[in-house]
Amino acid sequence: MLIQDTVANQSTESKAIPTSEIPDDLMLRRISVAEYHEMIRAGILQSGDPVELLEGWLVEKMSKSPVHRIATQRVRRSLRNIISSLYLVDSQEPITLAESEPEPDIAILFGNEETFDSRHPNADEVRIVIEVADSSLGRDRGSKKRIYARAGIPVYWIVNLTDHWVEVYENPISNADEPDYRSHQTYGVDEQLPVRIDGANIGSILVHDLLPN
Repeated sequence: MLIQDTVANQSTESKAIPTSEIPDDLMLRRISVAEYHEMIRAGILQSGDPVELLEGWLVEKMSKSPVHRIATQRVRRSLRNIISSLYLVDSQEPITLAESEPEPDIAILFGNEETFDSRHPNADEVRIVIEVADSSLGRDRGSKKRIYARAGIPVYWIVNLTDHWVEVYENPISNADEPDYRSHQTYGVDEQLPVRIDGANIGSILVHDLLPN
């Protein structure tokens, strides 16, 4: 399906795309979360279409390289080895927020598969959200970080394939004009990355084991 053609033919009035945002995100249309869900139910958007809803904008997803795919698999496998059965390690699936429905590369959720058999997780159920970044690094440090902080998601990782490290953001400032995280720490390739859930350190992962050679 050609998303651009479909969106252009919709009758719902949309706001002008802010020119300053175009270099960071190719924004196709301004819509609400409810409208986004209705487009999915109506078949206008289908599973696998390369879009997600970010800050009220229907946005084209960044393409994924082979190293991105491999890193995502490594992160998911490493987390599943240490996460208890109280939590679900989800991958590239939607989470529903007030103005966004991003599809992070990895999310650690409180619950199991049955918890989310009829709906997407919400912010209160997300313990850690993770993006694997190469060409998407600007978006992951920009709109994605802002979205996750605004939603109050407590921990955000960027597995940075460009610089070969993992960036960890904690303690969100959700009610600021520019939502962000109070703390930021970078873990290099030879360092142990702590996995913290609900304030407790449940284990660690060697950063080297997450990064493709």
